Amino acid sequence: MLLETLTELGVRVLLPVARNDGDGRAMPMQWGPYEPGALVAAEFGLREPPPPWLPAGHIADAEVVLVPALAVDRRGNRLGRGAGFYDRSLIYAAPQARLVAVVRDEELVDELPADPHDVRMTHALTPSGGIVTLPR
Repeated sequence: MLLETLTELGVRVLLPVARNDGDGRAMPMQWGPYEPGALVAAEFGLREPPPPWLPAGHIADAEVVLVPALAVDRRGNRLGRGAGFYDRSLIYAAPQARLVAVVRDEELVDELPADPHDVRMTHALTPSGGIVTLPR
């Protein structure tokens, strides 16, 4: 519903395309334009836009990036699924881009462990709290 609403409002929505390299390591994600009804079955049990895809660096044009998360803390540290797709991809985002972790209310926590390579979120989006600004 969110994707359709954004599209109806004239927002260009790009969805990630996740792939591993030949050694099984996460590669920076490519991006595909969202079109209602056009998603196809993909790796990892996901659905994604069909090719052709935009290169990883295309995220530099994004003003807002919605990022899935298992949790995010109030300092912007995000807990993902551990493969590294988003950390390898978000380094291409513009410095002023809003990086928004999408979590449930209980998944916005006080503190999470973080590694030096982790990309911090600028905001969290929760069902009852809406957009929460996080320090960067």
